[in-house]
Amino acid sequence: MTGFINYFIQNISTILGLFVEHVQLTVLAIIISIVVGIPLGILITYFKPSKKPVMAIANLIQAIPSMALLGFMIPLLGIGTKPAIVMVILYSLLPIIKNTVAGLDSINEETLEAAKGIGLTRLQVLYKVQIPLAAPVIMAGVRISAVSSVGLMTLAAFIGAGGLGYLVYAGIRTTNTDQILAGAIPACILALLIDYIFSILERLVTPKSFQLAKPRSVFKGIVDKTIIVLTCLGLAGSFVYTNMGNSNSSKKIKIGSMDFSEQETLNYMLKYLIEGNSDVMLKLNKHSR
Repeated sequence: MTGFINYFIQNISTILGLFVEHVQLTVLAIIISIVVGIPLGILITYFKPSKKPVMAIANLIQAIPSMALLGFMIPLLGIGTKPAIVMVILYSLLPIIKNTVAGLDSINEETLEAAKGIGLTRLQVLYKVQIPLAAPVIMAGVRISAVSSVGLMTLAAFIGAGGLGYLVYAGIRTTNTDQILAGAIPACILALLIDYIFSILERLVTPKSFQLAKPRSVFKGIVDKTIIVLTCLGLAGSFVYTNMGNSNSSKKIKIGSMDFSEQETLNYMLKYLIEGNSDVMLKLNKHSR
């Protein structure tokens, strides 16, 4: 344990950088999954003939091994963050779509008839009645996808996308237990944090009458909302600070290397040579081939 603590202290800047990178990649994948998955679940609930083919495709994607799916992405999107994010999105869609459909289908028909009877339009019934009632089930699917995305994103290290997976796989290849723990422990902490954040969101979107526990106090509600606001501000700040997603007109060069001394030396030599040219921006990505 002492060796791990020493390794962590000596490489704290690298570990924090990879942690932030892992958070950003995971959050992007989760947000896109929600934006795509929930509307798609609503759509197939209203248009029943599309339900079977959409669910079949989602199940088929889920059945493909993660490394194989990542391999399919490389010829289409190359290496880097794009194929990693797309892979996680595809894997995250099934729980979100499935729970959205289950939540909407579980609503009592009499409730829907009563909503129509008071003059609500079909769209008003959806966002005033169906979505609030189905929110707990939908959020359960989102929560499952969010937590599993943390683990899936460790595979991003194989294609130079960064993240904590780099430490895990580099440690496995070099039999460095301290390096493995330096990647695995922050990833576990991140999964727990994301689960906690989404548990707060689940409480906030669930109608009070559907909450099994005793009603939240006013103070608890303020604390929950404050945590969500601070989390959003922290994420926005990290994206601004790291300039992630900034489309620069400069040419980007990606260099891949393995974790051995000769490859590392060559990698850094190329890094310094290219950085000497101010017109060329280097993005250094280490990955295993």
